[in-house]
Amino acid sequence: MTYSLNEKVRKLTPYEPGTGDYTVRLDANESFLTIPDHILDEMKAAMSEVAFNRYPDPLATECITAFAGYHRLKPEHVTAGNGSDELISVIVGGLFQKGDKLLLTDPDFSMYAFYAHVAELEVVSVQKSEDYAIDVEDLIETALRSNCRGILFSNPCNPTSQGMDREDMIRILDRLPDTLLIADEAYMDFWDQSILDLVEEYPQLLVLRTCSKAFGAAAVRLGFAVAGPMITTAIRSLKSPYNVNSLTQAAAAVLLRHPQCLKQGLAKILASRDDLYTQMLELKNSRLNPGLQIDYLLKPKTNFVLVHFRENAEVYEMLKQQGILVRCFPRFMRITAGSPEENQALIQALSQYGEGKL
Repeated sequence: MTYSLNEKVRKLTPYEPGTGDYTVRLDANESFLTIPDHILDEMKAAMSEVAFNRYPDPLATECITAFAGYHRLKPEHVTAGNGSDELISVIVGGLFQKGDKLLLTDPDFSMYAFYAHVAELEVVSVQKSEDYAIDVEDLIETALRSNCRGILFSNPCNPTSQGMDREDMIRILDRLPDTLLIADEAYMDFWDQSILDLVEEYPQLLVLRTCSKAFGAAAVRLGFAVAGPMITTAIRSLKSPYNVNSLTQAAAAVLLRHPQCLKQGLAKILASRDDLYTQMLELKNSRLNPGLQIDYLLKPKTNFVLVHFRENAEVYEMLKQQGILVRCFPRFMRITAGSPEENQALIQALSQYGEGKL
């Protein structure tokens, strides 16, 4: 006999992000802005003081304090992780037991189902409407009927760009007091319906945030879990003792202590997002390019737009040939808001496709 993998991992394949040499990268929802030089200089100075022979601060105290200050939270309610992905893995693997039911929405971030599978949970799925909205009453009733231990979804949603407003989130919390609600607010900086401030009021609430989107710091891989004392103690007990490295902690603490700069950057991203949506809407409504058929385009609450072209796969391949990478799903395309020049390159390529010039 020879060693074989267990059943739950035997058919898994590695996650494959977009790779290759592309002039315009609009596929990963990253910020198109780079960190200003004066902040980079502060980061370098802070990282130069890191004791490389010592383990990191296990609680990431400095960057947690800076994050809490930015969002007006109590630091004792915050746990840092290697991006939201690590925290989702810890939460799904630790706060649930084998066979527990976890409610997910569809479509949503694909890694939720992956981590649930690895943790050997039973996934209960709630299908979104044709315009990708969640029927709140259906979600609540499904959770009750299925006896779900937890609910997990992104708000606003990746990849649909849509979201559930604060009042509906509170309805869920009020109706399901014994069900863990994990709200992934990775894109909430681009909207105004956060429930971060409710973690003390609702002990079953856990909110996730990231530095990878609005803050332009995807490279440092830093996320935060915000919850009341009970859940925070559990997550801090479950995570690795020194999970966030000292360089990330030092760099992030500096960045988060510049709220005005972060908000200025956010305003630029929102302006780019709105400009991209407006130009895409003009393409959709234009009769000058009959070769480019847009079936639907949703007004976004994120830093990307969701669009469905009649010839979705063909448009995707055309853009790749033009050196532009976006994210293509079976039912739609997700396009990150880029710099003005990147947005214009995208719109020009789409216009040319519609005119039959390519």
